[in-house]
Amino acid sequence: MSIIASCHCGATKIQLPEGPARATECNCTFCARTGGIWAYFAPGELTVLSNEDERSYSARGMNQHRFCGRCGIHTWGDSPDWASAYNADGSPKEGFTPGTVPERRIFGVNLRLIDDLDWSKITVEKMDGRNNW
Repeated sequence: MSIIASCHCGATKIQLPEGPARATECNCTFCARTGGIWAYFAPGELTVLSNEDERSYSARGMNQHRFCGRCGIHTWGDSPDWASAYNADGSPKEGFTPGTVPERRIFGVNLRLIDDLDWSKITVEKMDGRNNW
């Protein structure tokens, strides 16, 4: 059953294939300021239904953060799939060396955009992005 994530004004709408079971909450200097809780999806799993006036921001060109240009809500983004190369504590996974930037991309949707989301069904992992990335 698909789920629709929408910014405050409704200009951005994103269709998720299903309700996520897992999400992350990061404390890096960017995520701590925006307050997002992120569910991740592979390329092709999300459908952007509308994104009028969408704006983007990129820190060092790798992570693309998207915002509604009307209401300012942080809606979604895409980045290298860091979890494919690094553990939650920032150490590289087997076969990867420190500094590796994964080629594969991943899409994150801010779950705070979903009205009436049943948070009791989602495991939210706290990520220490401020100290580990």
